[in-house]
Amino acid sequence: MEKHVQALLNKLSFASVTIATLTLLLLYLQTPETCVDPSDPKPKPHARFPGSTCDYTHRTYTSLEKRNRRIWSTKTWTSAVSSYAALFKTLKVSNHSRALIVSAGPGHAVVALNEMGVEDVTAVELVESPPLVSRADPHNLPFFDEAFDFGFGVYLDRALFPGRYVGEIERSVRGGGECLVAVEECGAEEVEEVARLFKKSRFVDAKNVSLGGERRTRILMKVNDN
Repeated sequence: MEKHVQALLNKLSFASVTIATLTLLLLYLQTPETCVDPSDPKPKPHARFPGSTCDYTHRTYTSLEKRNRRIWSTKTWTSAVSSYAALFKTLKVSNHSRALIVSAGPGHAVVALNEMGVEDVTAVELVESPPLVSRADPHNLPFFDEAFDFGFGVYLDRALFPGRYVGEIERSVRGGGECLVAVEECGAEEVEEVARLFKKSRFVDAKNVSLGGERRTRILMKVNDN
């Protein structure tokens, strides 16, 4: 009796597999009714967009230049750039300075410096934002020692290894140059802790500022001459 039951089950399994295979084959060969016919000169309103994946025509690609132009024209962008410009003006960054921006985000600080006349600006971030910001690890900057006159770490408080982050900026700035870092708005005790991260620079001053709509504390250090 058990052999008859097993034989029946085997037949049913084989039949199920056969039916499923034939069904999939028919679906593959048959064009879905939801497909958009690209040759139709007057498609129906509901068929102006693809109704299924069978219409694989590439969509219109927005160029990087157009995308940037759209972003850079927004009030949010221009407001953020203005806040960075106000910060740099208080520091009197020279137009001939070689500036480094670390954790530059989409590049607000780069535009602010360029608009002030500083042309030699290098900006890096974990995720690049061409043409303003290149990709690099803030904890392992790909620059020679003392390559810059001014270094700015925009988000020290978000660094995985603050000491390494500060050390890389400090290494990349020449003796007599300035290092600027920004952290979440804080008091004198926290400022002292940040200043101690610098091993070959002296503290200049610290001020609370508004950057990109956030309240921040910017801390200015001067690299010791060798």
